[in-house]
Amino acid sequence: MGTGSGSDPESSSSGWSRAPGLVVKTLVLIGGAVLLKRLTKSTTRWDHSHVVSRSLSGEKFSKEQASRDPDNYFNIRMMSCPAAEMVDGSQVLYLEQAFWRTPQKPFRQRLYMVKPCPKELKCDVEVSSYAIRDAEEYKNFCDRPKDQRPLPEEVIGDIGEHLTTIQLSCCDRGKRCLYEGSAPPGGFPNSWNGASYCTSDLTVLKNNEIHLWDRGFDDDGNQVWGPKEGPYEFKPAPSSSSINNDVFSPLNIFPQSTLDKPIKGSFILQE
Repeated sequence: MGTGSGSDPESSSSGWSRAPGLVVKTLVLIGGAVLLKRLTKSTTRWDHSHVVSRSLSGEKFSKEQASRDPDNYFNIRMMSCPAAEMVDGSQVLYLEQAFWRTPQKPFRQRLYMVKPCPKELKCDVEVSSYAIRDAEEYKNFCDRPKDQRPLPEEVIGDIGEHLTTIQLSCCDRGKRCLYEGSAPPGGFPNSWNGASYCTSDLTVLKNNEIHLWDRGFDDDGNQVWGPKEGPYEFKPAPSSSSINNDVFSPLNIFPQSTLDKPIKGSFILQE
Protein backbone atom coordinates (compact mmCIF):
# COMPACT_ATOMS: atom_id res chain seq x y z
CA MET A 1 0.00 0.00 0.00
CA GLY A 2 2.71 2.43 1.08
CA THR A 3 4.84 1.79 -1.95
CA GLY A 4 1.89 1.90 -4.31
CA SER A 5 0.50 5.09 -2.81
CA GLY A 6 3.93 6.72 -2.98
CA SER A 7 4.74 5.84 -6.55
CA ASP A 8 1.37 6.22 -8.26
CA PRO A 9 0.88 9.92 -7.50
CA GLU A 10 4.41 10.72 -8.67
CA SER A 11 4.10 8.86 -11.97
CA SER A 12 0.58 10.16 -12.70
CA SER A 13 1.58 13.72 -11.81
CA SER A 14 4.55 13.57 -14.15
CA GLY A 15 2.44 12.21 -16.97
CA TRP A 16 -0.32 14.75 -16.34
CA SER A 17 2.11 17.69 -16.26
CA ARG A 18 3.27 16.82 -19.79
CA ALA A 19 -0.18 16.06 -21.15
CA PRO A 20 -1.78 19.48 -20.47
CA GLY A 21 1.09 21.19 -22.26
CA LEU A 22 0.54 19.13 -25.37
CA VAL A 23 -3.22 19.59 -25.15
CA VAL A 24 -2.88 23.36 -24.79
CA LYS A 25 -0.47 23.62 -27.72
CA THR A 26 -2.74 21.48 -29.88
CA LEU A 27 -5.79 23.54 -28.96
CA VAL A 28 -3.93 26.79 -29.68
CA LEU A 29 -2.85 25.55 -33.11
CA ILE A 30 -6.31 24.27 -33.99
CA GLY A 31 -8.03 27.34 -32.58
CA GLY A 32 -5.66 29.66 -34.44
CA ALA A 33 -6.24 27.84 -37.71
CA VAL A 34 -10.02 27.95 -37.25
CA LEU A 35 -9.95 31.64 -36.29
CA LEU A 36 -7.75 32.52 -39.26
CA LYS A 37 -10.07 30.63 -41.58
CA ARG A 38 -13.11 32.40 -40.16
CA LEU A 39 -11.49 35.83 -40.35
CA THR A 40 -10.36 35.22 -43.91
CA LYS A 41 -13.83 34.15 -44.96
CA SER A 42 -15.66 36.96 -43.16
CA THR A 43 -13.42 39.95 -43.88
CA THR A 44 -11.73 39.41 -47.24
CA ARG A 45 -14.40 41.16 -49.33
CA TRP A 46 -14.41 44.21 -47.09
CA ASP A 47 -10.63 44.19 -46.79
CA HIS A 48 -10.43 44.63 -50.58
CA SER A 49 -12.91 47.50 -50.39
CA HIS A 50 -10.98 49.27 -47.63
CA VAL A 51 -7.68 48.96 -49.52
CA VAL A 52 -9.22 50.57 -52.60
CA SER A 53 -10.76 53.38 -50.50
CA ARG A 54 -7.40 54.16 -48.89
CA SER A 55 -5.62 54.04 -52.25
CA LEU A 56 -8.08 56.44 -53.86
CA SER A 57 -7.80 58.84 -50.91
CA GLY A 58 -5.14 61.51 -50.77
CA GLU A 59 -3.68 64.33 -52.81
CA LYS A 60 -2.36 63.18 -56.20
CA PHE A 61 -0.98 64.89 -59.30
CA SER A 62 -0.43 64.02 -62.96
CA LYS A 63 2.68 66.23 -62.99
CA GLU A 64 5.16 63.61 -64.22
CA GLN A 65 2.92 62.53 -67.07
CA ALA A 66 2.25 66.14 -68.08
CA SER A 67 6.01 66.77 -68.18
CA ARG A 68 6.56 63.75 -70.44
CA ASP A 69 3.65 64.48 -72.78
CA PRO A 70 2.43 68.08 -72.45
CA ASP A 71 0.48 67.89 -75.72
CA ASN A 72 -1.93 65.30 -74.36
CA TYR A 73 -1.95 65.64 -70.58
CA PHE A 74 -2.19 68.40 -68.00
CA ASN A 75 -0.94 68.65 -64.45
CA ILE A 76 -4.14 67.98 -62.57
CA ARG A 77 -4.54 67.87 -58.83
CA MET A 78 -6.95 65.26 -57.46
CA MET A 79 -8.11 65.59 -53.89
CA SER A 80 -10.31 63.10 -52.04
CA CYS A 81 -11.22 62.10 -48.52
CA PRO A 82 -13.76 60.00 -46.59
CA ALA A 83 -17.09 61.79 -46.36
CA ALA A 84 -19.57 59.26 -44.96
CA GLU A 85 -20.32 55.61 -44.42
CA MET A 86 -23.50 53.89 -45.52
CA VAL A 87 -25.50 51.58 -43.24
CA ASP A 88 -24.14 48.54 -45.09
CA GLY A 89 -20.53 49.66 -44.54
CA SER A 90 -19.95 51.13 -48.01
CA GLN A 91 -17.47 54.01 -47.92
CA VAL A 92 -18.45 57.34 -49.47
CA LEU A 93 -15.54 59.51 -50.66
CA TYR A 94 -15.65 63.09 -51.83
CA LEU A 95 -13.43 63.81 -54.83
CA GLU A 96 -12.55 66.94 -56.74
CA GLN A 97 -10.13 67.79 -59.53
CA ALA A 98 -8.54 71.12 -60.33
CA PHE A 99 -5.61 72.52 -62.26
CA TRP A 100 -2.64 72.43 -59.92
CA ARG A 101 -2.26 76.23 -59.93
CA THR A 102 -5.88 76.82 -58.89
CA PRO A 103 -6.82 74.08 -56.41
CA GLN A 104 -9.49 76.33 -54.93
CA LYS A 105 -11.43 76.18 -58.22
CA PRO A 106 -12.27 72.53 -58.91
CA PHE A 107 -13.70 71.82 -62.36
CA ARG A 108 -14.96 68.40 -61.30
CA GLN A 109 -16.67 67.22 -58.11
CA ARG A 110 -18.03 63.78 -57.36
CA LEU A 111 -19.08 61.43 -54.61
CA TYR A 112 -17.70 57.90 -54.89
CA MET A 113 -19.14 54.83 -53.23
CA VAL A 114 -16.71 51.96 -52.65
CA LYS A 115 -17.97 48.53 -51.60
CA PRO A 116 -17.42 44.81 -52.27
CA CYS A 117 -18.78 43.42 -55.51
CA PRO A 118 -22.01 41.41 -55.19
CA LYS A 119 -21.15 37.76 -54.65
CA GLU A 120 -22.69 36.74 -57.96
CA LEU A 121 -20.23 38.92 -59.93
CA LYS A 122 -16.66 37.88 -60.73
CA CYS A 123 -14.99 40.95 -59.26
CA ASP A 124 -13.74 42.15 -55.88
CA VAL A 125 -14.64 45.84 -55.51
CA GLU A 126 -17.20 48.21 -57.04
CA VAL A 127 -16.39 51.90 -57.37
CA SER A 128 -19.44 53.97 -58.33
CA SER A 129 -19.50 57.68 -59.08
CA TYR A 130 -22.39 60.03 -58.38
CA ALA A 131 -23.22 63.65 -59.08
CA ILE A 132 -23.60 65.94 -56.04
CA ARG A 133 -26.94 67.69 -55.56
CA ASP A 134 -25.37 70.94 -54.34
CA ALA A 135 -21.76 70.76 -55.53
CA GLU A 136 -21.02 74.39 -54.64
CA GLU A 137 -21.35 73.54 -50.93
CA TYR A 138 -18.62 70.92 -51.28
CA LYS A 139 -15.82 72.89 -52.92
CA ASN A 140 -12.51 72.24 -51.11
CA PHE A 141 -14.34 69.86 -48.77
CA CYS A 142 -11.17 67.95 -47.82
CA ASP A 143 -9.16 71.11 -47.11
CA ARG A 144 -11.64 72.36 -44.53
CA PRO A 145 -11.67 71.54 -40.81
CA LYS A 146 -14.14 68.74 -40.13
CA ASP A 147 -16.52 71.04 -38.28
CA GLN A 148 -16.84 73.17 -41.44
CA ARG A 149 -17.81 70.31 -43.75
CA PRO A 150 -21.29 68.97 -44.51
CA LEU A 151 -22.17 66.29 -41.97
CA PRO A 152 -22.11 62.62 -43.02
CA GLU A 153 -25.92 62.44 -43.02
CA GLU A 154 -26.01 65.52 -45.26
CA VAL A 155 -23.47 63.94 -47.61
CA ILE A 156 -25.63 60.84 -47.96
CA GLY A 157 -28.63 63.05 -48.69
CA ASP A 158 -26.70 64.88 -51.39
CA ILE A 159 -25.83 61.75 -53.39
CA GLY A 160 -27.28 62.54 -56.79
CA GLU A 161 -27.49 60.87 -60.18
CA HIS A 162 -25.58 57.63 -60.63
CA LEU A 163 -22.95 58.12 -63.35
CA THR A 164 -20.74 55.03 -63.62
CA THR A 165 -19.68 51.88 -61.83
CA ILE A 166 -16.26 50.27 -62.28
CA GLN A 167 -15.79 46.63 -61.31
CA LEU A 168 -12.29 45.97 -59.96
CA SER A 169 -10.52 42.62 -59.59
CA CYS A 170 -7.25 41.77 -57.88
CA CYS A 171 -4.28 41.95 -60.24
CA ASP A 172 -2.40 38.78 -61.12
CA ARG A 173 0.77 38.00 -59.17
CA GLY A 174 3.86 39.77 -60.47
CA LYS A 175 2.01 42.84 -61.79
CA ARG A 176 2.66 46.32 -60.41
CA CYS A 177 -1.01 46.88 -59.71
CA LEU A 178 -3.23 45.81 -56.85
CA TYR A 179 -6.58 46.12 -58.62
CA GLU A 180 -7.75 46.83 -62.15
CA GLY A 181 -11.07 46.94 -63.90
CA SER A 182 -13.49 48.85 -66.06
CA ALA A 183 -17.12 49.74 -66.55
CA PRO A 184 -19.35 46.93 -67.85
CA PRO A 185 -19.54 46.41 -71.64
CA GLY A 186 -21.48 49.21 -73.28
CA GLY A 187 -20.49 51.73 -70.62
CA PHE A 188 -23.00 54.24 -69.25
CA PRO A 189 -25.20 56.92 -70.87
CA ASN A 190 -23.41 60.22 -71.48
CA SER A 191 -24.42 63.14 -73.67
CA TRP A 192 -21.54 65.57 -73.29
CA ASN A 193 -19.88 66.87 -76.47
CA GLY A 194 -21.90 64.61 -78.74
CA ALA A 195 -21.32 61.41 -76.80
CA SER A 196 -23.96 58.73 -76.38
CA TYR A 197 -22.05 56.65 -73.85
CA CYS A 198 -18.85 56.71 -71.79
CA THR A 199 -16.38 54.12 -70.53
CA SER A 200 -14.02 54.12 -67.55
CA ASP A 201 -10.91 52.08 -66.79
CA LEU A 202 -9.28 52.21 -63.36
CA THR A 203 -6.03 50.73 -62.06
CA VAL A 204 -4.87 50.90 -58.44
CA LEU A 205 -1.10 50.49 -58.12
CA LYS A 206 0.94 49.34 -55.12
CA ASN A 207 2.35 52.80 -54.34
CA ASN A 208 -1.11 54.44 -54.17
CA GLU A 209 -0.72 55.58 -57.76
CA ILE A 210 -4.01 55.70 -59.65
CA HIS A 211 -4.46 55.31 -63.41
CA LEU A 212 -7.82 56.39 -64.79
CA TRP A 213 -9.05 56.48 -68.36
CA ASP A 214 -12.46 58.08 -68.97
CA ARG A 215 -13.68 58.39 -72.55
CA GLY A 216 -16.88 59.36 -74.36
CA PHE A 217 -18.08 57.86 -77.64
CA ASP A 218 -20.82 58.71 -80.13
CA ASP A 219 -23.32 56.31 -81.68
CA ASP A 220 -20.81 55.30 -84.34
CA GLY A 221 -18.12 54.43 -81.79
CA ASN A 222 -16.00 57.53 -82.45
CA GLN A 223 -14.26 58.96 -79.38
CA VAL A 224 -15.50 62.50 -78.74
CA TRP A 225 -13.89 63.29 -75.39
CA GLY A 226 -11.20 61.92 -73.09
CA PRO A 227 -7.47 61.26 -73.59
CA LYS A 228 -6.71 59.07 -76.61
CA GLU A 229 -3.15 58.04 -75.80
CA GLY A 230 -3.89 56.25 -72.52
CA PRO A 231 -5.05 56.79 -68.94
CA TYR A 232 -4.14 59.70 -66.72
CA GLU A 233 -1.50 58.71 -64.18
CA PHE A 234 -1.99 60.26 -60.77
CA LYS A 235 0.80 59.93 -58.23
CA PRO A 236 0.69 60.84 -54.52
CA ALA A 237 1.91 64.28 -53.58
CA PRO A 238 5.44 64.41 -52.07
CA SER A 239 5.42 64.02 -48.30
CA SER A 240 7.03 67.44 -48.05
CA SER A 241 3.87 69.09 -49.38
CA SER A 242 2.33 71.39 -46.82
CA ILE A 243 -1.16 69.90 -46.80
CA ASN A 244 -3.62 69.10 -44.07
CA ASN A 245 -2.97 65.61 -42.70
CA ASP A 246 -6.71 64.93 -42.86
CA VAL A 247 -6.80 65.50 -46.62
CA PHE A 248 -6.95 62.69 -49.21
CA SER A 249 -7.66 62.17 -53.00
CA PRO A 250 -8.31 60.04 -56.34
CA LEU A 251 -9.03 60.02 -60.18
CA ASN A 252 -9.02 61.50 -63.86
CA ILE A 253 -9.34 64.16 -66.63
CA PHE A 254 -9.41 64.73 -70.41
CA PRO A 255 -8.22 67.03 -73.26
CA GLN A 256 -8.00 70.81 -73.11
CA SER A 257 -11.10 71.39 -75.26
CA THR A 258 -13.27 69.80 -72.58
CA LEU A 259 -12.03 72.15 -69.89
CA ASP A 260 -13.52 75.31 -71.35
CA LYS A 261 -17.08 74.06 -70.80
CA PRO A 262 -19.02 72.40 -67.99
CA ILE A 263 -17.99 68.76 -67.94
CA LYS A 264 -20.60 66.05 -67.57
CA GLY A 265 -20.51 62.32 -67.15
CA SER A 266 -18.35 59.66 -65.61
CA PHE A 267 -15.76 61.06 -63.22
CA ILE A 268 -16.39 64.57 -64.53
CA LEU A 269 -17.81 67.73 -63.10
CA GLN A 270 -20.33 70.25 -64.21
CA GLU A 271 -19.95 73.70 -62.74
